[in-house]
Amino acid sequence: MKIITNNIAGWERVVRVLLGIGLLYLGWAGVVTGGLGEVFKVLGFLPLLTGLIGWCPLYSLIGFSTNRKLSTKTS
Repeated sequence: MKIITNNIAGWERVVRVLLGIGLLYLGWAGVVTGGLGEVFKVLGFLPLLTGLIGWCPLYSLIGFSTNRKLSTKTS
């Protein structure tokens, strides 16, 4: 069984959280209205959540990581 490991570096986590908060603010505060505002309301959660947990499913699928501390242990 493979355990989920952090594949996002610290700096990228900060950027993702800030981006997510920014998109959510733009959508929910009504700064951006219409269809684009609705898209921001939904898509803002993606970078926010991946930044908070430190794991990106897309990175896992393609075998990519920005986390230099990620150890490459073999079982």
